[in-house]
Amino acid sequence: MFEQLSLEAATGGFSPLALFLEADIVVKAVMVGLLIASIWTWTIIVSFGIKIGKVQRRSEKFERSFSAADNVDKFYDDHGKSALPMAKVLAAGVKEWRRSTARGPIDRDGTRQRLATAMNATIAHEIDRLSDRLNFLATVGSVAPFVGLFGTVWGIMRSFSAIATEGNSSLAVVAPGIAEALFATAIGLFAAIPAVIAYNRFSHRLNKLEARMGRFADGFHATLSRELEIGE
Repeated sequence: MFEQLSLEAATGGFSPLALFLEADIVVKAVMVGLLIASIWTWTIIVSFGIKIGKVQRRSEKFERSFSAADNVDKFYDDHGKSALPMAKVLAAGVKEWRRSTARGPIDRDGTRQRLATAMNATIAHEIDRLSDRLNFLATVGSVAPFVGLFGTVWGIMRSFSAIATEGNSSLAVVAPGIAEALFATAIGLFAAIPAVIAYNRFSHRLNKLEARMGRFADGFHATLSRELEIGE
């Protein structure tokens, strides 16, 4: 019996493809779903990694250019329409400043509050927009192991059913069901582990970007507040 089992394994009887083809329809559905989730997870990981890296590099360049600018209005006219999140924070501040100071008398305390609110709301909106696709990574990371476990349970149930049907509890009878069950678990972990790692890493990078945008907004708010004090 063991020689027959070893021969089957050596000839590919327990290869991933063979396990999939010989699996029950339910376990096949679980495997296909997990593979699709894994492919989509890696698509998000690669695309988001490229995107967030580009945003961080452009944000650093934007900050340096802003610090070196002598005229905020001219800088806004040149860069204010950019799709960069930090540029949108600048645009929110400038637009609120222009609306609040367009007509007198100027409510200085109210203007400061509105400036802070406008820029903070823009930061929150941009971070939410950037992190939208990360929800899928969080879902896969938390759900995929349990989906794989469902396939495992189903495969083991199939093995017990085979024992009852054959009236034989030998390894040759239960091995196929157990093998496909464990394979389903492996696919679930293959999908979940990269998703969890990527989600945590990207969340950390988004937190750093949010902090950078917050510091930029605070500095710009301080600059505009000094302009209000000069006008007093």
